[in-house]
Amino acid sequence: MRVGVLTGGGDCPGLNAVIRAVVRKGIQVYGYEFVGFRAGWRGPLEGDTIALDVQAVRGILPRGGTILGSSRTNPIKVEGGIERIKDNLAGLGVDALIAIGGEDTLGVAKQLHGAGVNVVGVPKTIDNDLNATDYTFGFDTAVNIAMEAIDRLHTTAESHHRALICEVMGRHAGWIALHAGMAAGANVILIPEKPFDIEKVVEYVESRFKTRYAPIIVVAEGAHPLEGQMAVQTGELDAFGHVRLGGIGQRLADEIEKRTGKEARCTVLGHIQRGGTPTAFDRVLATRFGLQAIDAVHDGEYGKMVALSGTDIVRVDLSAATDRLKTVPVERYEEAEIFFG
Repeated sequence: MRVGVLTGGGDCPGLNAVIRAVVRKGIQVYGYEFVGFRAGWRGPLEGDTIALDVQAVRGILPRGGTILGSSRTNPIKVEGGIERIKDNLAGLGVDALIAIGGEDTLGVAKQLHGAGVNVVGVPKTIDNDLNATDYTFGFDTAVNIAMEAIDRLHTTAESHHRALICEVMGRHAGWIALHAGMAAGANVILIPEKPFDIEKVVEYVESRFKTRYAPIIVVAEGAHPLEGQMAVQTGELDAFGHVRLGGIGQRLADEIEKRTGKEARCTVLGHIQRGGTPTAFDRVLATRFGLQAIDAVHDGEYGKMVALSGTDIVRVDLSAATDRLKTVPVERYEEAEIFFG
């Protein structure tokens, strides 16, 4: 059997660990042959491949990013895209495909499965917003990077007695902001799921300034005030129809400075959150996902995604993972609110 592997969407710590596990077990246990597709869905769309063997995946476990490259190419938006992929897979002798990605990548995988392609999905997103899995690899790394950054901001905020705002990733789900903010002792955490009251935020800031400490605010890029819309960095859309977000951190800094008379500065972590070496948790989770994904191929369980349920790796329908986003529940946010101010 010949199995194709691709990584789509934003890069993410742990992608290489998945590829390594898939290839090592697939070759050593099942005797499969592997082909890697370059740059996400562009690879099978254009037939752009690289050979994947044991030698190709040696030493990649601790490496961030993906040796296959990635992109946000959406074959659904390309005329005849699905048929082109099917033809290229057939021409390359690929019997099954393992797609590693988030909501958009797995959404394409679901449609391909509906069109008769043998597909297994592996969940990947630092935002942890994929449904049907407790955690996705990459999330723990992103949270730890953000936490360390916020830890460092604390000392600068206190030295200069100014408000510091840390903007983290999170388009529609505030998991990174919630976990990093709680872990680093932020005074306010703002997430997309709950529009914020700027007057209440200012109240928290002023309360903190009355102590010898200075306020730290963690805000997800998709957070927005009650009276406004999400901050938009550009009106352009990507291939999956997503608007590029950003700017809410600076808007908050400007507003806080204007209302309190205190200095406020914004730090945007951006792509730093998903670059570099994955944590131990993400390496292990990604490895387990890869091992179970090739098992699903061997068992002929296509149209499935491997997922974490408690401490077990299970198989769920691709539709369960992509039909809706997993957002922060009200009760989880209320836990964090105890420490605001």
